[in-house]
Amino acid sequence: MAVGFRAAESSPTSGSDVFDSDCPARTVLDKLTSRWGVLILVALRDGPLRFHVLRDRIGGISEKMLSQNLRTFTEYGLAERTVQPTTPPSVSYALTPMGAEAAEQLRGLLRWVGANAETIVEFHARATGLANDATR
Repeated sequence: MAVGFRAAESSPTSGSDVFDSDCPARTVLDKLTSRWGVLILVALRDGPLRFHVLRDRIGGISEKMLSQNLRTFTEYGLAERTVQPTTPPSVSYALTPMGAEAAEQLRGLLRWVGANAETIVEFHARATGLANDATR
């Protein structure tokens, strides 16, 4: 019996165990859950967006980071880049079916974070405040 969470539950013979440091699922997990990865995928969930619209939707992301993440998601088959033959060319990004499935799962994470962030931040402030008081 294998120990750990199998990343590819639909294919139990694949042997993917995300708790194993050599598991290829670790690379995918890293890309999906990067600082900007979750936000980009969930932002694309409702349909294709042009680069600048996506950049404006995700406050604080630089064009460089957005470009790098979109390139990665395209290379991993999670997003697709479409260039319209206009002058200047119009480029938009959309999720592939696999990317849409990932975005739906990540959307639940964002909902949970949104619902609990204030409580967690308050707890952290109390915990670090107590730690700071104890060292005085």
